[in-house]
Amino acid sequence: MVKRSWAEPYKIKSVELLKMTTKAEREAAIAEAGYNTFLLRSEDVYIDLLTDSGTSAMSDLQWAALMRGDEAYAGSRNFYELERTVQEHYGYRYLVPCHQGRGAENIMSQILIKKGDYIPGNMYFTTTRLHQELAGGEFVDVIIDEAHDPANEHPFKGNVDMAKMAALVDRVGADKVPYISLEGNVNMAGGQPFSMENLRQLRSFCDKYNILIMLDATRTVENAFFIQQREAGYANKTVKQILREICDMTEGCTMSAKKDSLVNIGGFFACNDETIYRKAINLVVVYEGLHTYGGMAGRDMEALAQGIRESVMDEHQKARIGQVHYLGHLLEKEGVPIVQPLGSHAIFLDAKRFLPHVDQDLYPAQALAAALYVDSGIRSMERGNVSAGRDPKTGQNRRPKLELVRLTIPRRVYTQAHMDVVAESVIEIYEKRNQIKGLRMIYEPEYLRFFQARFAPVDGVGE
Repeated sequence: MVKRSWAEPYKIKSVELLKMTTKAEREAAIAEAGYNTFLLRSEDVYIDLLTDSGTSAMSDLQWAALMRGDEAYAGSRNFYELERTVQEHYGYRYLVPCHQGRGAENIMSQILIKKGDYIPGNMYFTTTRLHQELAGGEFVDVIIDEAHDPANEHPFKGNVDMAKMAALVDRVGADKVPYISLEGNVNMAGGQPFSMENLRQLRSFCDKYNILIMLDATRTVENAFFIQQREAGYANKTVKQILREICDMTEGCTMSAKKDSLVNIGGFFACNDETIYRKAINLVVVYEGLHTYGGMAGRDMEALAQGIRESVMDEHQKARIGQVHYLGHLLEKEGVPIVQPLGSHAIFLDAKRFLPHVDQDLYPAQALAAALYVDSGIRSMERGNVSAGRDPKTGQNRRPKLELVRLTIPRRVYTQAHMDVVAESVIEIYEKRNQIKGLRMIYEPEYLRFFQARFAPVDGVGE
């Protein structure tokens, strides 16, 4: 039987016109932005693959939901609709809406972490680790070693290394480990999932030592899709069923709804423990807003509830991740070094193999992202030495094992033709990669430097 093609499970009824620029205009724009793609003006970008956070296209039902917004300051009916939807799909008893994921991270960190604690996780994420550190904790990476090797084909590179987890508890004591931060489809590893079997092992270990499992649920729906596709015993289960099984083995979550849930703003903290919940709603009124809106408008809570329902549809995930893999296969055919296996939300260029002649302290991923923009107007982002920041004890760059450029694909936004254009640009740059030089940092903010740092060419970029 001939394999049939697939197509997106939607049709387009509105379009946004894009500005086309010349190479000279792009060279001027990236120089003005200090060679940091975060500082480019969006109007100067052709295909925007900076992030999938808040950049997805909402459906007609989500746009209609905006008109059902109850903007009462207290007790909005949209809150209760969102609460019911989260309880059904994620299973947590208590919901605390936040303006986005980092608002939830801040609240959870302040509640659960005390000075001197250690917080294990399956690879760091930038804002998550910062909130843990600001609360007095120290992040400890307990992901499997395969996750740090971009060429390794392990199907579940997001798995927790149980030996590393046990070694941490033996070293510091279980009372110093309040929870493990478990991320679905680990972003910094290349969008790599954990397996259900690994989660069961982690659940058993944490029960033994009375350690909470707190899920970073930002892309856990996509993680559920990979379990369906790759793990024995799950092929006949729906994404919705698998998502609920994941969440039922955890105590709570932080959520940036701007990814899986298909909205432009919003997030939440959710849990099952009433004591933790009471502390959370006490803090949310300080940092976000009243506990029945928490930094979100009523209309946005209604759109989020609808987005959650759409996100768990199997056909949606097949098309969403299928488009990512379409781009990945185009690059694979031409030998472009990318993270393997292909992940969920992005294709990650391996800048160490792409630009082996550029030292990591000259920020090869940052230089590669700038060169890609100059070539074609495609905006991507660095996920390497700049994002990793400095070791607070030594002040030196962390020089992570993974030095990546992320081509992040918004959900329901671009066509396959756009992916063809992206592939052609990346392939052309790869062919002239020896012309790309490194960058030096000329401005470095105190926190999360990748957002606002500025750079200058060491000896020209992409000349």
